[in-house]
Amino acid sequence: MAGWAGVTWDSWRDHGEIRARLDAGADPDAWEGGSPLHRAAGFGTPEVVAELARRVTDVDAPEHGTTALWEAVAQHRPDNARALAAAGADPWRPQLGGWSPGRLALAGPTPDLFPAPASEPGLTEAEQATARRGRQLVRALGVFPHEGTGLACIAGIDAAEAIRLLDAHPADEDLMADFLDDPDEYDWDEGLLIAGVTTVPGGCIVTQPWGYTPSTPGVLTRLTVGTFGYGFYANPKSGNQGSIARNGTVEAHDLHPGGGPDQGDSPSEVLTAYLYRHHPVAHACAFAGLHPTDPRPVTGPADTWIQLPDLDY
Repeated sequence: MAGWAGVTWDSWRDHGEIRARLDAGADPDAWEGGSPLHRAAGFGTPEVVAELARRVTDVDAPEHGTTALWEAVAQHRPDNARALAAAGADPWRPQLGGWSPGRLALAGPTPDLFPAPASEPGLTEAEQATARRGRQLVRALGVFPHEGTGLACIAGIDAAEAIRLLDAHPADEDLMADFLDDPDEYDWDEGLLIAGVTTVPGGCIVTQPWGYTPSTPGVLTRLTVGTFGYGFYANPKSGNQGSIARNGTVEAHDLHPGGGPDQGDSPSEVLTAYLYRHHPVAHACAFAGLHPTDPRPVTGPADTWIQLPDLDY
């Protein structure tokens, strides 16, 4: 669109640049990348948000079913959300799954972001409990590099049962000491048959910090007979990939754990996506009802390092 040529993601944090573009005739309502106000709400500064909000035709104009205020809340940008509310954006307008930005914020780290009207019932007890567990899980896992990691988060079984179901055996200790020192020195296919298994509250986690095997259908179907789980692979080429398996069958795949809520999501799916946005490992654990107290079951050292049988997974 005219006036926005050459704009970058960093531009939404540069008040001087955005103001100059708008003064020169850039359309505040349209840009080839979508709504300028939505982009600024999610990635910019409060100053840029306020500048655009003063100039748009409608501060609550939707993009893909949500307003800029929703974007600010969903991206955990409370200062941008406050700037939009000050410009007249409606925090209590129902959007995805019936949630409004204001009600969604009640489940997040800034529950007092907007004054609630008397007619707003707030979160149900179940939603409060879900939000509380989500915050605890995100804190427990923290932030760590997970690119290239594959996981199987399985409900209701411990590490010993997982090893039995996989027909695996403990890996040689000397081999593991050498392998963990530099996995890249080993043959790729050999490394894909080594994994870690750890019992955690609620079930177990099978991890492979260097590969995708735990997330494959062959592993998930073996581990979920009589139970359920979530497979996760942080694909370095295409991003986070998730799948759901239940009672030995993969029910869903090509999921995007850690991504934001989407149109068509149920109310519970919207809440989950909000709580675990940018936290895909926590998302995978939460689905299976797992409550690791630290990232060790994911990053290692695992309770038990195992050698998997050489099968087509």
